[in-house]
Formats: sequence, structure tokens, C-alpha cells
Amino acid sequence: MTTGSTPHPAATVTMLVPARHGTHAAAFFDLDKTIIATSSTTAFAKPFLSGGLITRGDVLRTAYAQFLYLVGGADADQTERMRSHLSALAAGWDVAQVSQIVNETLHEYIDPVVYAEALALIAEHHEAGREVIVVSASGSEVVEPIATMLQADHVIATRMGVKDGKYTGAIDFYAYGETKAVAMKELAEEQQYDLSESYAYSDSITDAPMLGAVGHGYAVNPDRGLRRLAAQEGWGILMFRRPIPLRTQLAPAAPAAITVGGAALAIGGAALVWRAVRKRRLQA
Repeated sequence: MTTGSTPHPAATVTMLVPARHGTHAAAFFDLDKTIIATSSTTAFAKPFLSGGLITRGDVLRTAYAQFLYLVGGADADQTERMRSHLSALAAGWDVAQVSQIVNETLHEYIDPVVYAEALALIAEHHEAGREVIVVSASGSEVVEPIATMLQADHVIATRMGVKDGKYTGAIDFYAYGETKAVAMKELAEEQQYDLSESYAYSDSITDAPMLGAVGHGYAVNPDRGLRRLAAQEGWGILMFRRPIPLRTQLAPAAPAAITVGGAALAIGGAALVWRAVRKRRLQA
């Protein structure tokens, strides 16, 4: 991946609420398969296909990679190849068109798949005085409106390059793997979080640095690699099973746009792949 002259370009963190003063703790949540039951971007496959941004051939070429992601079988190399392919595919997409599609479909496709257990945890952390941060490899414009609906305090997410109103295919900041942990530490320094007293939640082995950056790491619906590592590191294991409509739990927020970091990954054939995942899990 080419992100610039440094291996970990500085992350831009979206502040959804005013900063607090004094040392305090925080709770960092991965988004896909941790807060919601699927990929936040795969959910947009149908409207992007209808809008002409992708073709059925694109869906077929990426469906298998999305299947690996959803069942937890994609390693870091496979994920990187997928990211590079989709970034190139999205080069030239009109930002305004992408924004319009997502603005019209965000609640329809994201609301029904939020885990009730995640909502309860977010509420518990807020009640305990901890700020909640959503940390996601998806594009910031899709992550931010979801985080706002969840009443999160900050967002760390992927930022895509834009020039003359179109996506360039470049990634300015990729919130993935070690870069998530780097961004968390930068935010902790800025906001004076005590990371030793903070919490983190994720489903994927690629987020091991994220869980290791805090004093209380939890593997949520973990893939095989993360389950093994959690046992070694003494991290907790949580199983979230109850997706519920978000709009029935929280007041709706104004929709926002989506970057290619979220939009491009949507081309995996969500419905077909998710049915295959559910069948595999039931047979396990």
C-alpha cells in the first residue's frame, strides 16, 4: 500500500463532541462484525450497482474476497490485494453521486444490523464516564454518520484521496492493522486518555495491535486467529448474536456521504455472501 512518505501518516480524527479535560478512559470499537453484523460497506452493494458505479462483473470478481472477509478467512495479504483492487476500481467516481446514493440508503441498509449487545456496551461505557471511539477501515464518510447515530464521541477511519470532485484511487490514511493502534495512541495523547484503563473491541486478528494498545482488550465474535491470540493474551471473548434496528433504539441523525474507502468495498455481493456465511455458521 502506498500512503505517503511515512509508514503511518498522521490520522485525522473526527471529533463528534467537545473535548474533555483531565485524564480519563475510553472505549474503542471496531465497526464491522463488532458493532454491526456485516460489513458497513458491503451493505451498499445493491444501490451502487443500481447507480451504475459497479457492474455485475465487478460483483462476481469480488464476491469471493468478501466471503473470506465475512467468515474471517482473509489474511492480511488477501485483504491488502482486495484493498488495492477496489481503490483502483473506484478511481474517477464522482463524490457527489456517491454521497447522494449513500444519503438515500444509509438508514435502510445499516439500521437493521446493529448488535443489541454492542449498543448496551456503548451505553455502559458512557454511563461510566468513558468516551466511545469508532475505529474502522471503512471510509470516514460512511463511518461518521453511523458513529453519530450510535452517539459515539470520535471516529478513526480511512480517508480517500479526492481531486476535482472525484476519487483519485489513492488512500490518504488507511485505518487498518497497526495504523489503528497508532491513531488510537495519537488520540489518547491529545484527549488525555489513560490507555491502561481503556477498552477495545474487535473481531479480527488484524486488529490485534488495537486490542493490545489498551488495558482491557475484548475479542468479539472472533476469527480463529484472534480467538487463539485472545487466549494467549488473556483478552476477554464476547459473542454478539442479536442484530436490531438502530432507529428503534436511538434518535436518527442527519445522513452523510461515503468515501471510496467505504463505497468501493461495497461491491462484494452482500446478500448472496451473507446467506452463505449464515449457512456455514449454522453448519459449524
